[in-house]
Amino acid sequence: MNSYTVYLIMSFCSSLFFMVCFTVNLIYQATVVNLDPLQMVLVGTVLEITTFVLEVPTGVVADLKSRRLSILIGYVLLGLGFLLEGSFPVFWAVIGAQVLWGTGWTFSSGAEEAWVADELGEGRVGEAFLRGSQAGNLGGLLGIPISVLLGRLDLALPIVISGICMIGLAAFLTLAMQEKPFRSSQTLEQTAWKSMGETIRMAWTLMKQHSLVLVLILASMVFGLSSEGFDRLTTPHLIDNVGFPEWGSFEPVVWFGVIQAVNQGLNLVAVELVRRGVDLRKPMQIANALIIFSVLMVMILVAFALAKGFWLAVMLLWGFGILKVSCDPLYDTWFNGQIRDPNIRATLFSVRAQMNAFGQIAGGPFVGAIGKWLSLRAALLTSGLLLSPIVVLYGIGRRLEKREVIENDA
Repeated sequence: MNSYTVYLIMSFCSSLFFMVCFTVNLIYQATVVNLDPLQMVLVGTVLEITTFVLEVPTGVVADLKSRRLSILIGYVLLGLGFLLEGSFPVFWAVIGAQVLWGTGWTFSSGAEEAWVADELGEGRVGEAFLRGSQAGNLGGLLGIPISVLLGRLDLALPIVISGICMIGLAAFLTLAMQEKPFRSSQTLEQTAWKSMGETIRMAWTLMKQHSLVLVLILASMVFGLSSEGFDRLTTPHLIDNVGFPEWGSFEPVVWFGVIQAVNQGLNLVAVELVRRGVDLRKPMQIANALIIFSVLMVMILVAFALAKGFWLAVMLLWGFGILKVSCDPLYDTWFNGQIRDPNIRATLFSVRAQMNAFGQIAGGPFVGAIGKWLSLRAALLTSGLLLSPIVVLYGIGRRLEKREVIENDA
């Protein structure tokens, strides 16, 4: 099986299993485990602390040892985390699950992007990122009704089943996933720890010498500042502040399933429009699109915090989802295009993810505290305001990209 096909299957299946879990996960935490707004954000903060601590070391493992092995370890740990949370509906079990999730995520994130870039080459990787995003959206769309049907029986059931399936995906990839030999930054004279230090040093040198890499990493951190509070508090905001239509006698899990299903369908269309409308070979087009999308995202977040009607709130939520899923492959392509040395690709992707985690660690508890002691609306409004600096950073990135183009043409 060729690497492109394996990447699409991996993207489809991982998103399918994630969505089976996450369609009900926050409802499970809010209604079964009975977490308050601050506890819900703290759960996410533990996840991000784990990610922050382990992201670079696990990324270096992918750069020194094997991208494939790193991905396999990641999916097994993610599956174990799902199993732990779904099996024990208590706060500390949920916290322990976040440690497993975070560790698993750090092994797979960065390694996936680095693996497919190495296997396909620079000429095809942008297309692979977009097609992988579409495959992921399709898998997520399928996972929603599965999650809703299982969740109506027991909210813990889809979480447990997704854990079993995630481990099964790792078993499949063990057989199907190949890896071209790549030249590691490790030499015979170096120990593993010296190799790790050298790889991190090379990544840090690139960031200092190439301002655009640093700007894009800072943009990831700013998004993290905003995203943790928004991601964790959207569900209680809809349940407690907005409410659901009375017709149909639908349970909240059904409404959330409908919202997620429509969101995934819209995301699938949005990524295809971006693929056709933005030339991924032209970084200036990518930068312009990211600036426009980010301005709209800030406006939508503020409006969502203030919305009182159900359908207005849901349409704003859909709009934000469309913009976010459109930004992800554009950002990945722009960032990947700045990395000239494949030996440090996974490490730099991990540094980026680590800074995103740092943003979530810094912003999440702050927003959660506002949600607990002031109001959920105030907390969500704060999330919107925290996102606004990303527009400035993308503007700086565009200027740096333009200057580089001028210098290359001179």
